[in-house]
Amino acid sequence: MAVKHDGGATGERFRFDFSGGRLCLDFANTLDDRPTEDRKEQLVDYPDLVSWARQAGVIGGEEAEALRGTGTRQPAEAQAVLTAARDLREALFDIFAAVAVGDTPLEGSLVTLNAALPEAMSALRVASVEGAFEWRWAGEWRGLDRPLLPVIRDAAELLTSPELSRVRLCESETCDWLFFDQSRNRTRRWCDMSTCGNRAKARRHYERRKHG
Repeated sequence: MAVKHDGGATGERFRFDFSGGRLCLDFANTLDDRPTEDRKEQLVDYPDLVSWARQAGVIGGEEAEALRGTGTRQPAEAQAVLTAARDLREALFDIFAAVAVGDTPLEGSLVTLNAALPEAMSALRVASVEGAFEWRWAGEWRGLDRPLLPVIRDAAELLTSPELSRVRLCESETCDWLFFDQSRNRTRRWCDMSTCGNRAKARRHYERRKHG
């Protein structure tokens, strides 16, 4: 879950949670308490999207400030990117939640992801680093959608990975967060044992005492 804080000079509203184990799953988890009527939107405005990307480590501090400044000067464009970000998030949730339960995602969700792929891939470059090669984002890429590009790439990579079967949906009745199960026996049930796991344990303990 995201924790509210004043953000100080950075202007950040939330301290986001990154327990999903994959960037795209963490992004899908930016809507909290999804199965309940009291859903909590974590991407309230464009600066929140920038803050999420900064905390996720996919953009640097100077880039974050530049994006916030551009968003302030171009509010309509920033709002359009925020809307697209939420649409992408819901598409990713539908796709990976379906994967987690062995179901088929909605066709429209894959259409949303595929429509975003060309721009994301066009921003990638191959760089030579210390005798090896790695992917880098084009340094000149300054579009307001910059925070979304690594998410889109990670989603495509995970969907085509042999480890896709490790994607899980938290078993809490009030959560529905996605996570990548890295446990040896693939038996992890909760997005975070310290929150959903402990609540489930406490609930079972209460039920045992109640009927004991």
